[in-house]
Amino acid sequence: MGKVTGFLEHTRVKDRYEPADARLKHYHEFVSTLPMQDAKIQAARCMDCGIPFCNNGCPVNNVIPDFNDLVYRDDWRAALDVLHSTNNFPEFTGRICPAPCEAACTLNFNSDAVGIKSIERSIIDRGWEEGWVRPLPSAFRTGKRVAVVGSGPAGLAAAQQLARTGHDVTVFEKNDRAGGLMRYGIPDFKMEKAAIDRRVKQIEGEGVIFRTGVLVGTLPEGSKVTNHARTSVTPEQLRSEFDAVVLAGGAEHPRDLPVPGRELDGVHFAMEFLPQQNQVNAGDNVKRQIHAEGRHVIVIGGGDTGSDCMGTSHRHGAASVTQFELLPQPPEAENKPLSWPYWPHKMRTSSSQEEGGEREFAIGTKEFIGENGRVTGIRTVRLEWSGGKMQEVPGSEQVLKADLVLLAMGFVSPVSTVLDAFGVTHDARGNAQAGSDEEGGYATNLPGVFAAGDMRRGQSLVVWAIREGRQAARNVDQYLMGSSNLPR
Repeated sequence: MGKVTGFLEHTRVKDRYEPADARLKHYHEFVSTLPMQDAKIQAARCMDCGIPFCNNGCPVNNVIPDFNDLVYRDDWRAALDVLHSTNNFPEFTGRICPAPCEAACTLNFNSDAVGIKSIERSIIDRGWEEGWVRPLPSAFRTGKRVAVVGSGPAGLAAAQQLARTGHDVTVFEKNDRAGGLMRYGIPDFKMEKAAIDRRVKQIEGEGVIFRTGVLVGTLPEGSKVTNHARTSVTPEQLRSEFDAVVLAGGAEHPRDLPVPGRELDGVHFAMEFLPQQNQVNAGDNVKRQIHAEGRHVIVIGGGDTGSDCMGTSHRHGAASVTQFELLPQPPEAENKPLSWPYWPHKMRTSSSQEEGGEREFAIGTKEFIGENGRVTGIRTVRLEWSGGKMQEVPGSEQVLKADLVLLAMGFVSPVSTVLDAFGVTHDARGNAQAGSDEEGGYATNLPGVFAAGDMRRGQSLVVWAIREGRQAARNVDQYLMGSSNLPR
């Protein structure tokens, strides 16, 4: 590495956040890209550890020590090439990935990890500023046609890889804009949608056709899935018109909470609430928007989606925001000898949680209470773990005020009607049954039909979706051509 003592001389540089009182007034990104000089110093901390656990900690296997060294040596263009060799969209992961690579960093065992995520974002942001990110169309055409269903990170990655190897690719998206849950699930203050738009433009420059507002199959009656489809196509049409189909529609069936009072007005899934604000930010007219202004909001679910609901509610001007978590509060610091280099169990506080509100751990919801058909409160109970089981604490019931409840407890499976329309076999969790790269090449039970991303593996991270899209593309290429030069 460029500076073998860098980690001894320099400390970790933290990302710079706009103060909470200022950022709560808008929906723009508030984390600044690391300045080039700071990124070089941070890259100097990469310690030539011999075994780069960070590579395996990263689902797309980014070649992290190499691009760190290139940044330290001020060769940003080469660093971008190395970064793009494994990751189609580092501006997505550089903003919304939780950075398992940093948990696996060798330096993280007894110090602060290298700021890999910050360096990654600095590389790609400079790449866009310098005009280095351009369409890379294939020099030849194979004559093979591939349909990709879904334009989230898995679908976009698969489409780009397949187009670059010469296939004619069409992406079908049921919503009015491409991006999947990145478009309508991730708040703009975490990732502005211009990042998606410029990638879509690049991919179009590589020959990919996007057909938005087109639903493949049908949605269940009363579905809460975001859907702006103007028309539809059948699985039979796709299979007859294309040589292969990649199902990359994501996992959009939310986990429900069937307790008394669930039918009350004011109790909503997170994915009814979050997409509406993104639509408003995009200039759309949203009728009867679910709005938190002046309301006492309770968010049920302690993960990223729940945190996004908190941040959006803060910006709406909620009277109060409380987030529920079923599990006990994690320890403040992880047991590194036990957990490293894997993702550790420890207390984490998101930027939205730092902005205000309360967090309640080991709490369960017994009932939604209402008046005149609208929710006014929640009956709760404290929980404790005993003998490996979760039990209610006697005498701990209480009623908390709530006039807006957001259910953010994750997603259980894809929307089943899409898979059922194709006749794709489900696994035990309701996902598309298709093996990974080593276990069946993302192929479903139907010849020429593949599945990737959350639709195959279940709810997961953007970085996993990119990996799955890339690997599925390789297997599709091999199916069509007999062999493939695409990377794994």
